[in-house]
Amino acid sequence: MTDQTAADRRAAPAGPLPHAARTELTGTDWRALPHFCTGRHNVPDTPDVLLGVLAADPARRVRAVEDLYRLLLHQERVFPATAPATLVVAALLGDPRTLAEDRWERRPGRRPLRAELLNWLASFADVARSPHEGGGAAPDVAAARAVRPALHARTAAFCEDADPRVREAALAATALLLADPALAPSVPRYAPAVRAVLGVSADSYYRWIARERLAAWGEDTGGLVAAEDKRRADLDRARALADDPFGSGQEQAVRRLAEQPEDTAASELPVRRPQARAATAPAASHAPTPPAPRPAGDGERAEWTFTPYIGVGPLHFGMTLEEITAALAEQPARSAHTPATGARARAFADFTGTGIRALFRGGRLGCVAAEALTGPQVRLDGAPLTGCVRSQVEDWLVHRAATPGSLTYSPAGDPVFADLGLAIRPQRAGDAVLSRPLFLLHGWLDLWHSLPSDEWNAS
Repeated sequence: MTDQTAADRRAAPAGPLPHAARTELTGTDWRALPHFCTGRHNVPDTPDVLLGVLAADPARRVRAVEDLYRLLLHQERVFPATAPATLVVAALLGDPRTLAEDRWERRPGRRPLRAELLNWLASFADVARSPHEGGGAAPDVAAARAVRPALHARTAAFCEDADPRVREAALAATALLLADPALAPSVPRYAPAVRAVLGVSADSYYRWIARERLAAWGEDTGGLVAAEDKRRADLDRARALADDPFGSGQEQAVRRLAEQPEDTAASELPVRRPQARAATAPAASHAPTPPAPRPAGDGERAEWTFTPYIGVGPLHFGMTLEEITAALAEQPARSAHTPATGARARAFADFTGTGIRALFRGGRLGCVAAEALTGPQVRLDGAPLTGCVRSQVEDWLVHRAATPGSLTYSPAGDPVFADLGLAIRPQRAGDAVLSRPLFLLHGWLDLWHSLPSDEWNAS
């Protein structure tokens, strides 16, 4: 779809993009193609996200890549803007600026932007081959499947790249795109590399792609399955020995685990199991709705909404402290730093007027805690989460949860709901214990290792 007015208006800001990407960007009527949160406060539109991918500011690049996941592949679903956006991203791959390396929010370690964009295209290809009931609305899934031949032409160009990180990501994307029946004649060309490269990768997701795709292509995967089983058994045995202070093999086990290559798979993997796509069910009729929150002094609580993995109230995950200060029109009353390599990294900032604590990683917002007594009232399906009887909030959320495996507990007993990016912590108010909700990004779900000590003292 082409909107000449929109194309003319966006021609100037799209100038730094490669010609093919600029043509795709300016020739698309993005106003008619919403993403997951189009029009929400502080949430960028799709063209802004795509323009940010090659921004000069590294922080903006990292945020733009994360927005590709949060807004265009939210919870492994495609949206009207997703398929057109993949064509722009694919057209960026050959740009020399994609060789810049950084740490990306979804995966450990450093890798080039090119590799991470290929990883995003692999995630897209994984979603596109799922039934439309799980991967999005039927027209959006159909549009996603229709662009696969064009994407394959772009990703295949990097399947023999000299950088192993790019090569693996390109093979992963290509292997998943080959699920398109129209691309079946290309399978014999790539199957050997999928086995030889992805099948032995340190990345567990790539290894899974190799086994799953080779099996779908009628190839023998017995050796790969046996190797994976042995790898898991050996690691389980080593972990058990390392955790046994009285075992004779503890020292060797600890050394062996330390020598293991880091698994670079994303913390939130794309479609692997059908049950991971279960739709969120409405609250069970027998689940009690949490009672109204306690009064927050003489004033009333602000009313905020939240969108999982996007943001809460006026705050958007990935913001800097300066952007948060501007959004809240308030200076932090207190902030703390934690030592980091070569610099002091900000750990958190308290905004007492608003009643929230902003927690940071790498200088960017990754978690928001709402104070039980003074924080904004954040609701889920109309039910309040802030300043309520904690046990009742937890009980209501447990009954509401429908995705298998989405509920875990921190070592302190705090429920963490991975499908929502939500944890409920306790906060004392005299003799009462009230709910202190934490709104989190994927990388913060491990509360024990993610939260600073000051946050545990807020209980």
